[in-house]
Amino acid sequence: MKNINNILTAYFPPVFTGVLLYLSFPMPDISFLAWVALVPLLYTILHSNGHKYSFKAGAAAGVVYFFLTQYWISHSIHNYGRLPLPLSLSAVLLLSAYQSIYTGLFGMALHLFIKRTKVPVYICAPSLWVGLEYFRGTLFTGFPWSFLGYTQYKVLPLIQIADITGVYGVSFLIVFFNAIIADFIIKDKISFFKRLMPFALFAVVIAAVLMYGYRRLNMSVNSKLVRVSVIQGNVAQEAKWDKKFTADILNSYKTMTKKAADDGAKLVVWPESSLPFLFGSDKVLTEELISFQKGLGIYLVLGTDLVKDYANGRYTLTNSAVVLEPGGKILNIYDKIHLVPFGEYVPLRNVLFFIDKLVTGIGDFKQGNALTVVKTPLGDFAAPICYEIAFPELVGAFYKYGGDFIVTITNDAWFGRTSGPYQHFIMAVFRAVESRKPVVRSANTGVSGFIDSTGAITAKSEIFEKAVLTKDIYTNQTITFYSLFGSVFAYVCNVINMAIIVKIFRTRRRPQ
Repeated sequence: MKNINNILTAYFPPVFTGVLLYLSFPMPDISFLAWVALVPLLYTILHSNGHKYSFKAGAAAGVVYFFLTQYWISHSIHNYGRLPLPLSLSAVLLLSAYQSIYTGLFGMALHLFIKRTKVPVYICAPSLWVGLEYFRGTLFTGFPWSFLGYTQYKVLPLIQIADITGVYGVSFLIVFFNAIIADFIIKDKISFFKRLMPFALFAVVIAAVLMYGYRRLNMSVNSKLVRVSVIQGNVAQEAKWDKKFTADILNSYKTMTKKAADDGAKLVVWPESSLPFLFGSDKVLTEELISFQKGLGIYLVLGTDLVKDYANGRYTLTNSAVVLEPGGKILNIYDKIHLVPFGEYVPLRNVLFFIDKLVTGIGDFKQGNALTVVKTPLGDFAAPICYEIAFPELVGAFYKYGGDFIVTITNDAWFGRTSGPYQHFIMAVFRAVESRKPVVRSANTGVSGFIDSTGAITAKSEIFEKAVLTKDIYTNQTITFYSLFGSVFAYVCNVINMAIIVKIFRTRRRPQ
């Protein structure tokens, strides 16, 4: 009993941090909690007598944090992968355990940094967090979900620095403030005035950030208005490839698109994989669709699977965005570059031969290889597909040489009525700010909507309903620091981390 009590006492603060972090994200979206959520974990690390326990504390916080913010993955695995719910939850727990290695390393490294150097915790903690957050989003194909900065998507003056730092800059500020609070609490033997000094430093930094933010919010740019509509078809997963529903699905999209055209839309966007047939391969339905679109005289972006090869009864497909010009000709095709592991392909298939894709569709998906930007009289745009909007540098790379707005298409039906669709949507807020491009988002079951180039959500749909949203968007040709240079801020954080590590090793080897 005594051992159990000791364990509860030792790990309650890190677990509490994990719960607070979860509460900061949609849903329930209590974003201000992020500014204090790390304090229990940091206090535990600062009080710790060993780096091994600090690793365990960080990992415990991470398991809770990632499992609660990413539980929605189990919905996909259970409902579409046909895995029993306990096993589905176990798979999410395994993913959370992997991600918790990064928070565990944060705890261990932070303990070593503060015990063996004179670098203040409020300097090394945010640098460490951001550096590891970057690695978590890039290593082994990357899973850039649950980044701390995303919790502040509604605080527009704060997040404008993302056009320089990416979402990582906002994560840095949050950890910075958490570390100052923890430092204030633990250094209770130091004079009150000296304990307040880091708050003064934070005040200067946050004032500069907010000044920059308000300046960006009020900055005028040369732009033009373009009327755009997004279509939310709300097609059930099980109906999409059932031929008895093909006509109904297509007619539904036609009806909603006709309404959008009647509302004056010059560009209409359908969701990812919205077509209930293979565009170009099914000649009759392809011609029917093009004939319909030509009659409306609009640009149409539609999501479809395209056949690249067929052998042994299986298709090789790309998950693609096709752009049709008003005359019905194909203006552009973008093939998705960053496929979803275990969703659209199985990594290390030779080793994991016993695992099949979660998306039990009609074929295997092939990776695209070109950053395609569509050039139209309405403006130039890229069309990142689904999961790709979560990758800051990938989206930024599309706009390194210019562009006017972002079109992103997705099918979040896989997530069900969970927090997944809402978390996915708010990532687009940061992609808008990072590239200074308004975002047009069409999702099969929602959330669909519009985000302007400051990150303000100007319209959005509810989930699991049919919807036609039409909006005038202001194009923006700004080329940002982030689009040009990517995650330099995160690289700098990792350079700082490496410099501290080198200092620690040199100190240990120095003869006494």
